Amino acid sequence: MSEKGLIEVASQSAQDELVDSVVYRNLSQLSLDKNRKFGKTLSRLAEMEYRHYEFWRKYCPDRKVTVSNLKVYLIIFLRAILGVTFAVRYLERNEMKVIKKYRELFHLVPVEDQEKLRKIIADEEEHEREFSEQFEEPHIKHISFIVLGLADALVEIAGIHAGSLGIYNSTELAGLAGVVAGAAASIAMASAAYAQAKTGFRGSASMSAVYTGISYFATAIVLATPYFVTEIMLDALLASLVLAVLLVAFISFYGAVISGAGFRKDFVEITTIMMGATAALYMLGTAIRYFTGITI
Repeated sequence: MSEKGLIEVASQSAQDELVDSVVYRNLSQLSLDKNRKFGKTLSRLAEMEYRHYEFWRKYCPDRKVTVSNLKVYLIIFLRAILGVTFAVRYLERNEMKVIKKYRELFHLVPVEDQEKLRKIIADEEEHEREFSEQFEEPHIKHISFIVLGLADALVEIAGIHAGSLGIYNSTELAGLAGVVAGAAASIAMASAAYAQAKTGFRGSASMSAVYTGISYFATAIVLATPYFVTEIMLDALLASLVLAVLLVAFISFYGAVISGAGFRKDFVEITTIMMGATAALYMLGTAIRYFTGITI
């Protein structure tokens, strides 16, 4: 990379670090009232990112460095809706790429500044360890149980509705079938989650059951809603499947940000299983109606 390349990267890095500093500062002020430990950590991170900004700024003094208000508002919105853990991890999701970029620039930085750059790289690497240790809201410990409830409900309730399409003449009956099945299954899933959490899980077994059951039943309600809105069975099924795909996208994205895993793999897997179960149960319901003549 040339000296000109250093100026370009320094300009972009200065802007990124400044935005991160402003975001952390805002998050720290929002968090101090609820959790002083979070608030103080975020305040310290804001100061750290500002020092990083000052380091890169001197390599691009003629470049205009501004703060993207859109990104600041987006992170604050995510914090309000999805929690501080998600907001911070979303902000830091490209941390490894940043560290790699800084390492590549190391030989272009003047010798007298290389120790400062080494400290910046160490700061960025420390972020990951610090987030793992401190940014753990209660629901984060139980995220696997929440995802379990959502994923199972998406597959099972979508399949039940599709099967109902072949038997029922009423969308309301199909919707009720999903709600009743969801209520029963949510209790069963909560019981299974409780038993699973009792065998080695560090979090609360009771809360694991609660998160699993609530996430399952809430998903069942969401997927059943279109059946009470329209009397056209196919329209209700399609609308329910659209909601299901959106939920899959959400839980896959949320899990990817929190765990650092890939989004596409989980999204494709859950969607494929859900669509496969929907198609299979639709054919089963149609076969039952055809061979028995039973319709409701």
